[in-house]
Amino acid sequence: MYGAGVAFQPTSSARGSSKEKKRRDEDDEEEEDDNEGKGTDAWERAYADERSWEDLQEDESGLLRPIDTKTLVHAQYRKRLLLRSSTGGSVASRIQKGLIRYLYIVIDLSRAASETDYRPSRMAVVAKQAEAFIREFFDQNPLSHVGLVTMKDGLAHRLTEIGGSPEVQIKALMGKLECCGEASLQNALELVHGYLSQIPSYGHREVLILSSALTTCDPGDVMETVQRCKKAKIRCSVIGLSAEVFICKHLCEETGGTYTVALNESHFKELLLEHAPPPPAIAEYAAANLIKMGFPQRGAEGVVSICSCHKEAKVGGGYTCPRCKVRVCELPTECRTCGLTLVSSPHLARSYHHLFPVAPFDEVSPHGRPGQRLPTTCFGCQQSFVGQGGAQPSLRTSCPKCNQFFCIDCDIYIHESLHNCPGCESQRNSSV
Repeated sequence: MYGAGVAFQPTSSARGSSKEKKRRDEDDEEEEDDNEGKGTDAWERAYADERSWEDLQEDESGLLRPIDTKTLVHAQYRKRLLLRSSTGGSVASRIQKGLIRYLYIVIDLSRAASETDYRPSRMAVVAKQAEAFIREFFDQNPLSHVGLVTMKDGLAHRLTEIGGSPEVQIKALMGKLECCGEASLQNALELVHGYLSQIPSYGHREVLILSSALTTCDPGDVMETVQRCKKAKIRCSVIGLSAEVFICKHLCEETGGTYTVALNESHFKELLLEHAPPPPAIAEYAAANLIKMGFPQRGAEGVVSICSCHKEAKVGGGYTCPRCKVRVCELPTECRTCGLTLVSSPHLARSYHHLFPVAPFDEVSPHGRPGQRLPTTCFGCQQSFVGQGGAQPSLRTSCPKCNQFFCIDCDIYIHESLHNCPGCESQRNSSV
């Protein structure tokens, strides 16, 4: 009896080895559970993260080749330019556009924004493209204002007041990137409706929703909120990152906005930048309005004054309201004391390029028409059109008014940034 008991008693080394084996088994089980949860092996996840197949395209012969990003950008630009002019010159010249826009960008930071179908996540892609959009928006709409609203935990939060500084908006957005809970479309619409309903009648009220979720957690009837936005003349547009949702489509149809769904990050960027130029004005707002504006002078350096924006003393810089003589930090803005709209003359001048856009240039064949002699260099950058080493000549375009030839890069710069044709301007200056 005693011998049998001693024979089956485990030693300390045996107990230690059994514990180590048990721990290894538990670690293996946890690793298997993690792999099962992710659904892919390690080598598969590496390819899935890189998504190298998105960098390939099929050519005419059926072979896979790397995507020519430069050609793709040029094709997208020509598509946007032709889309703008598709209505025809005589019709487009009669379309009134809202030059003073009040836009709230509603960003979905619900649990759905943490999905990784966009690299590295939907939230990161939205934040990156929203930053680029805010800068482009103020570049094309210097008299307009932007505010930020987020949706998460079934609530809507206003990140920033509506204002004219892109840096303030971007800084506030980058400091609040955290996904949790559910999105609430109704709460977001109610929030922006309360602020935009106070906008003056000459301002164009807009909402742009960047939605990641397929559901909305609302406290009441969202259809009533949609009708309230429609009655307040608030134009609502939605860009989805997952799939089409009925309530989002219904909202856009009722309020005169647009609803699109992004296929990938580049498509999302393209859809987002389409909202930078001012849309056609709503018929009820098409009546002409005279707006009082002030052109403040730059404050002297070294002078201490109290800023009406931040309620604190600052040294030098700033601008002085011509009506009430208070100081503001930046332009354009609205005086907090007298309510006068304060702008600078460059802001006003830059707003007019939407009313008098540069006509789309005509594409020219590399070999031209029979008997036509084409220039060998671009009129804008003086780069040669002739390909080096027997390469195919680069694409060129021609201004229909001055008949000068430009490369595609200068074409993009003229229509997207400069908003003036160098050939037409040089002819005008020479005639003077």
